[in-house]
Amino acid sequence: MTTITEQQRKIPLAAIKPGANPRRYFNPERHAELVASIRRNGVLQPILVRPNEGADAFSGESFELVAGGRRFRAAEEAFGADGLIPAIIRTMTDQEALEAAIDENDVREDASETEQADAALRILAACQDDRAEAARRLGWSTFKLDRRLALAGLSDAVKSALDERRIKVGHAELLAAVPADKQNTALQTILTSGIDVAKTRELLQRVTQNLAAATFDKTECAGCGYNSARQRALFETHVDDGHCTNGACFALKVEAAEKDRAAAEPVIEQDPGDAGGETGSAAVSGAVSSSMPDSPPAPQPEQAGAPAAPAKPAAPAAPAKLKVTAEGLRTKLKPTREQAWRKAVAAAIAESADHVRIADFAAECVASGLHVSFDQVSDLARDLDVDLRTTWRVDGDFLHPLGKDELKFIAEECGLIAHLGTKRFANVLAGKTHEIIASMLHATGFDWAGRIPSCMSLDGKYGAPPAAEEGGEA
Repeated sequence: MTTITEQQRKIPLAAIKPGANPRRYFNPERHAELVASIRRNGVLQPILVRPNEGADAFSGESFELVAGGRRFRAAEEAFGADGLIPAIIRTMTDQEALEAAIDENDVREDASETEQADAALRILAACQDDRAEAARRLGWSTFKLDRRLALAGLSDAVKSALDERRIKVGHAELLAAVPADKQNTALQTILTSGIDVAKTRELLQRVTQNLAAATFDKTECAGCGYNSARQRALFETHVDDGHCTNGACFALKVEAAEKDRAAAEPVIEQDPGDAGGETGSAAVSGAVSSSMPDSPPAPQPEQAGAPAAPAKPAAPAAPAKLKVTAEGLRTKLKPTREQAWRKAVAAAIAESADHVRIADFAAECVASGLHVSFDQVSDLARDLDVDLRTTWRVDGDFLHPLGKDELKFIAEECGLIAHLGTKRFANVLAGKTHEIIASMLHATGFDWAGRIPSCMSLDGKYGAPPAAEEGGEA
């Protein structure tokens, strides 16, 4: 008896269940045209189905759709569930059904790039990650396979946007290089602001990290999907070669490398016999003094054989008073300074129509610091002519970490001492720190607005209020 593996006949639409078709999106206009054609002429080309598991292979009325999804949907709308549709009924394995569905969509009715990507993932899994075999089964080149697989990491929202052609392939290729948790934010702004591919690329270029300047071992970066070199090899649209688009990973690697270097540095221990056990700068100072040629000789007992008077412990040397400088304050206030500029740049990107560059996405990246180094924030601030005065001013949080001399430095630089007079400010400085800060912030007739201390500026220079810059400080 010959085993039947295929036959063709008309079957009820109600007996067909959707299968593992990789298609997600069907163009509404083309669908409407096909419905109208089927109402006039019927279904001219059979669909491909296979018997459902457990059903009688050819006499039963339970089938799974393999290929012909557009015809099946249009026929349902044209004739209803009781209508008949010509079908080729073929016994097939799951893998054969999947490959047939992919071939149908790829050759006869172009599937979107992301639909092909999802299908390629399934084929690759069935081939035990053998890329050459997966490409052979798909009838693709390995280059096409790699390009489609690179799009498989797109978020569902981005995939849908590309399927529906609300964004271009170039947008999707750029977003494929962005961590998934940032893709939807970028997509929303691309759609609402109508940002083109070129501007999307420009923004992403600004928030990447230069791998050439990285101080950590970059071996793992060679095959990473966030390495722009890999994106360049796959896509026509990409950021410049040699950049990392995953700032969070880059920052973690930098931090780990710095810790390794710190652990490898030799620890210089103080010889307990030196300077009577002195430590720190006092011990170093004593050792240097004793080696000087004109150091006075050690005192001798007045009489031979007389017991030496017990040596009085040397009074600890007073620590040297360091001069307050803008550079020193900048180092001390680094987190405050960087966060203030991040917020200012994020606000400028989000609010200025002249500088729309995936505004919400960029603002979030800049403010969080996940993808943008402070050097890049500084460059953006200069390019966009950001004025820190619009988002930041001297306040209690800024002054609280400072000592009296540092508060005096800020007061002098910003013009408060000139406003109050030297003697009056000296009286203020005699109080406790919290009292000094309160007096500085609420000095009668003095306005802190628009005054940017040099330790907070990008160029290391004091920024006076705009009116003062034009007419001179009062």
